[in-house]
Order: sequence, then structure tokens, then C-alpha cells
Amino acid sequence: MVNKKLHKSALKEQEGVSPPEVTSSKTISKIKGKRKTQPGVQDLINGILKGDITALSRAITLVESKNLKHLEKANTIIKACLPKSNNSLRIGVTGVPGVGKSTFIETFGKHLTGLGKKVAVLAIDPSSTLTKGSILGDKTRMEELVKDENAFIRPSASGESLGGVARKTRETIILCEAAGFDIIIIETVGVGQSETAVHSMVDFFLLLKLAGAGDELQGIKRGIIEMADAIVINKADGDNIKRAKLAKVEFNRALHLYPEKDSKWKPGVSLCSALQQEGINEIWGMILKYVTLTKKNNFFETKRKQQNKFWLIQTIEEQLKSDFFNRPAIKKELKHQLQLIQTNKTTPFVAAEILLNL
Repeated sequence: MVNKKLHKSALKEQEGVSPPEVTSSKTISKIKGKRKTQPGVQDLINGILKGDITALSRAITLVESKNLKHLEKANTIIKACLPKSNNSLRIGVTGVPGVGKSTFIETFGKHLTGLGKKVAVLAIDPSSTLTKGSILGDKTRMEELVKDENAFIRPSASGESLGGVARKTRETIILCEAAGFDIIIIETVGVGQSETAVHSMVDFFLLLKLAGAGDELQGIKRGIIEMADAIVINKADGDNIKRAKLAKVEFNRALHLYPEKDSKWKPGVSLCSALQQEGINEIWGMILKYVTLTKKNNFFETKRKQQNKFWLIQTIEEQLKSDFFNRPAIKKELKHQLQLIQTNKTTPFVAAEILLNL
């Protein structure tokens, strides 16, 4: 038979220790109140110009937000930071998933910080077409670089933007430059399609490739090589060195088939092992040669001006699209037209014409 008295006492709530004065409800209320206080726009601007990472991160969050109030603040911050921008070297890194982009960027970034450079990595993570979510795991993959005081890593979701580039990456570059970062590395999703967007916002476009993975022919076939300023065959170590050297020959042959670039730069092929930290210095040397050449023949500045025109048109197109789909009349009619399409009572082309005429 169970002793009822013991059973009851076992479940009885015991009296705890009184909380110390420092954690009293009054103090907790004050702490909570402080946490809710957000810095003003001018505070963020001052922080960014001083190189404060916290202020930079908060400003980027405002830039990426779809909230109209946040957009207004973000525009004010960008305008104030604009005079202090345009003074960095922007490098785009792309390649198929599994090519080792994160490992390469970490090794390359550590090499640059070792040379006294301040490096910002804007890593674009793919968004799910179903849930719209992203993992944003680049900080966990770049364990060493994330601890470097001269480096800043900002993962962003690609959303539905062209080429897997985050919607506001262009503005984020401006903020990072104003914060004193002289090297901006943009990592793309690496889907192998529509990398035009990242190419249109960087000075140097680096294409990472693998040897012995059927990637050589794919690279020769598609136009992504036309955009590349350098091809780097990663994972050239161990048993893979022989295959990597053969791949280098194949890519060099492929590059001769393409017309001369407006920059007068001849793209090269380089081998590297990001894991073994080999070939990194040679890649940096290649980038510096490109910068010297394009600044001498004025292509560097001309390209940036062309990029600004491109992003003006892109921004107008995005704004028009957003305004169109957010109109109440369009929302209502779109729902109706979708129902008609599903029941085969109209075609997508007729429905589109009706919506555009509204």
C-alpha cells in the first residue's frame, strides 16, 4: 500500500530561494525596456562610418526588410554612406554546389586579412521555392574567418531575385564599403544558371570548377565562362592533382574559343587546394594584375558606371512589378483570372492582357 502522506509530499512544491535584489521585477523591467530601444538612423550612420559591425548588421537588416518604414530609414542610411563608398575591390565567386566555395572563400579571406585587408563576405544562400526559407549556414562553414576581427560575414537569402543574388546585395556593398571594408567577396548560390546579376555588381568574377566530375564539358558548353575573369580548379590535391592538371589544359583550350574581352584581359586558369591552402597567393596575384590593367585602360571605372545603369533599370523594373501586384484591383482580378485558367475558360495570355489593361 502506498503511503499517501509520502506521495503527497513528493509532489508538493518546495519553497525556493528569494531572488536577489539585482533580478527584482523592477530591474528586469528596466533591462527589458533597454533591449527594446533601437538605435536611431543617425546613430547607425555614425556607427557604420566608425566601422562598428553591430551598426552595420542592423543597417543591412533594415535594407533587406520589406517594411515601408524600414525602407525609408534604409534609404537615408544608404544616401549618407554613399560618399564614403566605391573604394573597395568587389570579387564575385561562383561554382556548382560542392565545388568548395565556402572553404575557398574562408582560406582566401584569411589570406587577405593576413595582408592587412578588411574583408566582407556577402554569402547568398538559396531560398526554397516551396517554403521560401533558407538555411543561412555560411557562418558555421567559415569557422575561422568568422572569428577574424578584420572580417565580416553576412549570409542572406536569395529570395526570388535573378541569379540567386539577394534582393538588396547592391545596397549592402555600399554599407560595407562605408564601414571600411576594402575587399567585398560575393558568393552566389552556384546553380550554374543566370549568374548575370552577380557579374553585374563585381569588378572581378571568379569561377570555381572541379576536375573529374564531368564539369569540364559543362563549363565549355555554357556561357558562364564568357563572364569569368579567371577559372580556378579547386580541390587540386592528393589523387586529384593529375585530373586537375588535365582539366586546366581543357579549360585553357576552351578560353581560346571566346572573343577578346572589352577589358583586354585574358582570363587564366589556376589550380588550388583551399583545404591545403595552396595556390591562394597566385590567385590574389592574378586579381591584382587584372586591377592594374583595367585601371590603366579605364575599363575598371567604365564597368562600374555601366553597372550603375544596369541597377537603375533593375530597380525600376522591380518597383513596377511590386506596385502592380500590390494594387487591390489587381489582387482581386488576378484571383478571378486564375480560377478561369484552372477551369479552362481562358488562357494565361488573355488573362494577362486583362490584368495589364486594369
